[in-house]
Amino acid sequence: MDSIPVALTWLEPEPDAGLSLPVYATELAAGMDVGAAVTEPVVLEPGEIRLIPCGFAVAIPEGYEIQVRPRSGLAVKHGITVINAPGTIDADYRGEVKAGLINLGREPYTIRRGDRIAQLVLAPVVRAVVQEVAELASTIRGSGGFGHTGLRGDGRPVSGPDEQ
Repeated sequence: MDSIPVALTWLEPEPDAGLSLPVYATELAAGMDVGAAVTEPVVLEPGEIRLIPCGFAVAIPEGYEIQVRPRSGLAVKHGITVINAPGTIDADYRGEVKAGLINLGREPYTIRRGDRIAQLVLAPVVRAVVQEVAELASTIRGSGGFGHTGLRGDGRPVSGPDEQ
């Protein structure tokens, strides 16, 4: 696995007070867990969206982005997810890293200082060169989308709207 240096600076006067650097939980983890830099507990009510600070800024190398993704345990157990998953931190952004969280669960969820709230994934970026054309090349799929292939995984065709 390649390693790419990413510079990080703490924005709070006491970075060691309940916060740690983003860290990979296991040897082959793709994402680094990141903690909440809240000064007081934050209660995220069902349906509520909040921007949760992480207490640091990063300098991402040109040609990369950092994706802010949900932590699977928070999502499955409590309904807490990243509202714009994956969120993107561009290489030229130098402000505080934050996670936009939403509570899709049925119960309020309390976020405390240092709680692992999201994961960060460093990813390469490829820029598109958009070319305007008069007509697109045709494909078998064509313009069908948004569920037009149905839900069956057995290879049988979907026969009607009730089976999609």
